[in-house]
Amino acid sequence: MKVFITGATGFVGGAVAAKLRERGDDVVALVRDPERAAKLSKAGCELVQGDLSSVEAMESAMMGCDGAIHSAAIYEIGVTKQRCNDLYETNVAGTERVLSAALKAEVAKVVYISTVNAFGDTHGEVVDETHVHHEDYVSCYDETKHLAHKVAQRMIEGRALPGVIALPGGVYGPGDTSEAGAMYDRFLKGKLPAIAFADAGFNMVYIDDVADGILLCLDKGKVGESYVLGGELTTVGGVIKALANAAGRDYPRVTVPSRIVKTIAPLGPVIGPMMGFPRNLREVVRAADGVTYWARHDKAMRELGYSPRSLDEGMKALIEARASQRS
Repeated sequence: MKVFITGATGFVGGAVAAKLRERGDDVVALVRDPERAAKLSKAGCELVQGDLSSVEAMESAMMGCDGAIHSAAIYEIGVTKQRCNDLYETNVAGTERVLSAALKAEVAKVVYISTVNAFGDTHGEVVDETHVHHEDYVSCYDETKHLAHKVAQRMIEGRALPGVIALPGGVYGPGDTSEAGAMYDRFLKGKLPAIAFADAGFNMVYIDDVADGILLCLDKGKVGESYVLGGELTTVGGVIKALANAAGRDYPRVTVPSRIVKTIAPLGPVIGPMMGFPRNLREVVRAADGVTYWARHDKAMRELGYSPRSLDEGMKALIEARASQRS
C-alpha cells in the first residue's frame, strides 16, 4: 500500500509513519523542512516539501496513493488570541485543504485524525461516537478541532470523501513534547512537588496503541464511520499515580486547589511560565477545572479488533523506553 501522510514529524503522525514502514508500506510524507525530517528519510519515507497551504504539492503527492492520513495539527492549551488564529488556520482551514486534495486525487481511503477533545467537555459522562458537542468551547484547541471534525464529517457525508475519522484520547508515551509530556518528565526528574487539576478526566492511550488503531481505521474502518481510540478512563491524578507506581516514586504531596490557580490567572503571562503552565492561565483553567474528556472505545474494539493496553502497562512501557534511550 502507498500512503500519504501529514504531520509525520509530530508525535502521533511520526508513530503512524514508522508503523506503516515497519509493515512494508510506501510512505509519502508532507514536511515543511526536509532537513528536519531525517528520521523519516532514514526510515525510507518519500519526502514532499510543503505545508498545509501547499494545495498543488499535496494533490500531486497523493496521486497514485491508496490511502491518506491527515495527522497534522497544533495541540496547545492556554494560547493567546494571535496564536488562536494559527490554530484555526492549521486545524480547520488546513484540514479542509488536505481533505479536498485527497478528494481531487481520488484517494481510495482517507483517515482524518480528530480527537476526543472534539466532543468538548463531557461533564462527567462517558460518551461515544454519536455524541454531539454543545459548542460551549473551553479552549481554542477545543473549538478548532471541533470545527475541523465538522469539516471532515461534511466532506464525507456531502461530497463523497471516502473517509474514516479516528478520535484518539489523551496520548502519552516517549517522544511527547506537549505540556502533559513535560509534566510527566518533570515528575520523573523529581521536579513536580505539586499537582493541579487532579480531577480533570481523560481516556489515556499509549502512543503505540493509538498508532495501531489508526492503521486499523485505514485497513478495516468503514467509510463514513468514526472510532474513538482510547486506553483507560482516568484523571490527571490517576495518570500521575500510575506513573509514580511504574517509576517507584511517591505521589506529589501537594494538590493545588483550582481556586488558587483561578485567583492568579490574571497574572498568567508572568506566573504561568514559572509554574510550567502556558501564559494564558484563564484558558488553562477553563479547559481543566472539573472538565472531563471521557469517551469509550468499545466500537473500535468490537469492529476493528483494537486492543489497547492498560494505563499501568503503558506507564511501565514509558519508563522502559526512557531507560532504553539513556543506555
